[in-house]
Amino acid sequence: MKDNQSVQKFSNKSIMKFLIPSLLGIFIFLFPIPWNGSINIPIGIISEWLAAAIKPVAPILITIFILISAIFSTITTLFKPNFILKNAILSKLFVSSNFYLIFKIIGAIVVVMVYAQKGPDFIISADTGGTMMSLLKTLIAWFFAASFLIPLLMDFGIMDFSGTLIRNFTQPLFKLPGRSAIDLLASWVGNCNVGVVLTTTQYEQGYYTGREAITIATCFSAVSLPFCLVIAAMLKVDHLFLQFYAILSITGVLSVVIMTRIPPLSKYSNEYYAPVGKQVNEIEPEGVTKFQWALQLGVERATTAPSLTGILYKGIDMFLGIIFSLTPLVMSFGTIALILATYTPIFNYLSVPFGYYLQLLGLEEAFAAAPATIVGFVDMFIPAILAANLVSLKTRFVVGVLSLVQIIYMTEVGTLILTSKMPINFKGVLILFLQKTIISLPIIVLFTNLFGIA
Repeated sequence: MKDNQSVQKFSNKSIMKFLIPSLLGIFIFLFPIPWNGSINIPIGIISEWLAAAIKPVAPILITIFILISAIFSTITTLFKPNFILKNAILSKLFVSSNFYLIFKIIGAIVVVMVYAQKGPDFIISADTGGTMMSLLKTLIAWFFAASFLIPLLMDFGIMDFSGTLIRNFTQPLFKLPGRSAIDLLASWVGNCNVGVVLTTTQYEQGYYTGREAITIATCFSAVSLPFCLVIAAMLKVDHLFLQFYAILSITGVLSVVIMTRIPPLSKYSNEYYAPVGKQVNEIEPEGVTKFQWALQLGVERATTAPSLTGILYKGIDMFLGIIFSLTPLVMSFGTIALILATYTPIFNYLSVPFGYYLQLLGLEEAFAAAPATIVGFVDMFIPAILAANLVSLKTRFVVGVLSLVQIIYMTEVGTLILTSKMPINFKGVLILFLQKTIISLPIIVLFTNLFGIA
């Protein structure tokens, strides 16, 4: 506790600077509204509009971005030109480890093949490289919108305000700071990739420890409501969507409560990002109410918020980082993963233990459904594709919910996590995916039975 600290008096102008952008950010990222016969959030609507607007030129833009990234990263590694190394922006974009450089080059080769439709079918087909090109069209629209709008959540005090008020809920339940509440909601209600970017940024700014950031990124990322509807429809369980989404939400919460208390999550570093150190303080001083302290932290944060020019600069910086650093890796990792899933029997072999697990849980067609329980590590679409032809409605229902709870897939979320500064590697991501799968399955089956779905 802090002592002898009084609450400051703020002008109405300062309070409005906190309140208006914060409410706008909550509306854009969290507020579900009816849209085109479904439910969406404003950031989703904006991103869909952008994706439609750039659709004709998206393939050539993606190809150019990835080629520039691979070429300049190679030049930087081989020749170390000063104009890149001594430039803050260019060095961040094109200085790569040898490991990531290799995959940037692979990404460039793949994207040229897919764009030109020249090369082996297993690389350029609609099931592999073609799928990744389509995903990137959507991703760059989401990231462009989010890069310029995320400051409404991060820089104007709403996370500081909500963190102080909700700390007594999130800390004992999820072992997370209160400010994570907004992040959790943005990750759950909104787009999972945007949620990971928000979490990563908060970690790098000193507001989460390594363990807290990894927990949020791997356990609270979820797909948007419209995509949940798409998966339910693909599996022909959309007439049970209320039960579907309820079980998804219950399982998501219960699995996190369990996972945060056991290794490996409980063993990750609880240190803040070293270059900045701890920046968060949610505990109110003695003699000050929780609301007063929350408001003070929120308004103080808003008074230091960047100007419109600053927001634009940060947005450009974030978007360029995603386009040049992440896009080539998503193309290469995703295509390789999809090739393994589509053209090799590796997931059939690896999923045999899960066939016995499903059988133990009383599900029909256990071994036919087993590959769908682990192939979600590659991409979120594939489990639904594999399970769509199962006869058992209950098994299709369980696989659908599981695929949306797992949500650490390498074509997007997994790559975002691995290329961030969070202290986790590929092995750690894989272990958390498998652990989440093992823990979530009996919860899903239990509530599927309780809801009478057969």
